[in-house]
Amino acid sequence: MKLIKSVDDAKRIRKNLTGDVGLVPTMGALHKGHISLIKKSVEICDTTFVSIFVNPTQFNDKNDYKNYPITLEKDLAMIEAEGVDYVFVPDYNEMYPDDYAFHVSESKISNILCGRFRPGHFDGVLTVVMKLFNIIKPNIAFFGEKDYQQYLLIENMVKAFFMDIKIVPCPTVRESDGLALSSRNLLLSDDNRKKAPLIYKTISDRNITDDEAKKILEKNGFSVDYVETHFGRRFVAAYLGSVRLIDNVMI
Repeated sequence: MKLIKSVDDAKRIRKNLTGDVGLVPTMGALHKGHISLIKKSVEICDTTFVSIFVNPTQFNDKNDYKNYPITLEKDLAMIEAEGVDYVFVPDYNEMYPDDYAFHVSESKISNILCGRFRPGHFDGVLTVVMKLFNIIKPNIAFFGEKDYQQYLLIENMVKAFFMDIKIVPCPTVRESDGLALSSRNLLLSDDNRKKAPLIYKTISDRNITDDEAKKILEKNGFSVDYVETHFGRRFVAAYLGSVRLIDNVMI
């Protein structure tokens, strides 16, 4: 496994590769959900890149960015164990030589759900993913269905800009109690970690409305941004303490 830190090195290496190149973009603090994406790429692609970059432009809350868990050494060990070929770990100056003067924006799907509560978030996501696609030039890229709104936006961006990249959605990986794996789970207090599985249990109940699901969560100590159904799925975003958790299920 080779560690790459510069855009120029990544582009130079990519030029010499043949066959299918897979990309798994991450912000680090890896868990089994990320590993499931990596395994899929290693399984079906000739070469796999994993990127680790905590992208500041997608954080609308500076404290959220400041508190985001960094576990680089552990991440690299996990990635190497899966047989990944290249890990791209750029810094801000490598990714944003323009200091975010240019960005990608979407005006429909990004205005609902998380986009309504996190202004600018999806501009940052789409911009950094576009940059990664232009640097690595993957044939296939892998994204988790836990961030289903993000997946839809990236899928539509690829179509809108005629990019020859296949976007592969991968199922949400959960703890045994149903909680969707997330890097932010590391920030939950012990008490809130015990409460957190109620999100999945509640939104999975097809016998209750979105409003009823929201009220159940609020009665149990969650501060709920939304419980809404779109695209044949029920979506939720809710806080436990200062930690924002999202999830979705087919409904």
